Amino acid sequence: MIVAEQKPMEEIVALVAGHKRVLALGCGGCVTVCLSGGQREVSTLASIVRLGCRMTVEEATLERQCDAEFFDAVREQAERCDAILSLACGVGVQMAARLFPGKPVYPALNTRFMGTNDGAGQWSENCLACGDCSLGVFGAVCPVARCSKSLLNGPCGGSANGMCEVDPERIECAWQLVHDRLKALGRMDVLDAIAEPRDWSKTHSGGPRRLSREDMADLR
Repeated sequence: MIVAEQKPMEEIVALVAGHKRVLALGCGGCVTVCLSGGQREVSTLASIVRLGCRMTVEEATLERQCDAEFFDAVREQAERCDAILSLACGVGVQMAARLFPGKPVYPALNTRFMGTNDGAGQWSENCLACGDCSLGVFGAVCPVARCSKSLLNGPCGGSANGMCEVDPERIECAWQLVHDRLKALGRMDVLDAIAEPRDWSKTHSGGPRRLSREDMADLR
C-alpha cells in the first residue's frame, strides 16, 4: 500500500489562503488504511481549515482518487469550489488536477513510500516499484528497498547483530533477513551466484513509466 502522512497544518493553511470555498477531498484507498486521508481525516482537517482560514470547506471522500470514474460523484461540488484540497497520495492529486484543469489542486499529504503495516500506527517501506522484481531470487526479501544501500550482492560488512549500521536501533539488515529466509527454505545455494547489475532503464531513470495491457485493448 502507499503510505502517506498529513502535511504540517501551517503549510496546508498557506496553500489554501486566499480562497473562499475549498473542497476537502479524501480517498478511501491506501491513505484511509494509513489513517491520513479517509473520511475521518477529511472531517477533522476541514474543521481546522474553516476555523483557521474562515472559509467555506466542503467535504467528500471518493472510493479511490487514482481512478477517473470515481470523480463523477463530486463533479458538481468541485465545480462550485475555488480549489480542491486533496487528501490522497501524489497520484490522486495529479488525477484531480487532470480532471479539473481550471481548478487549483493542493496536496494535504506527503506521500512517503509503499510498505506494509507492522502494527497499530506503524508502517515500513518494502518496495521501490523498481520495475524488475527480484523477490523470487532473494527469498521474498527485497534488497533494493530494504537494504539501505540497495546492494544486490551483500551484505556490506557494516551490520551487527542483524541491524544496519545506518541506524542500528531501527533498521534491520536486509541481507541478514535474506540469509535467514533462504536458510529456512534450504536455498542457501542462491547466494553462491553473483547477481548481475540491475537494468535501471526499467525504473524512473527512463522517464515516467506506463503499463498497457494488450489483452484489454478492446475495452479502451
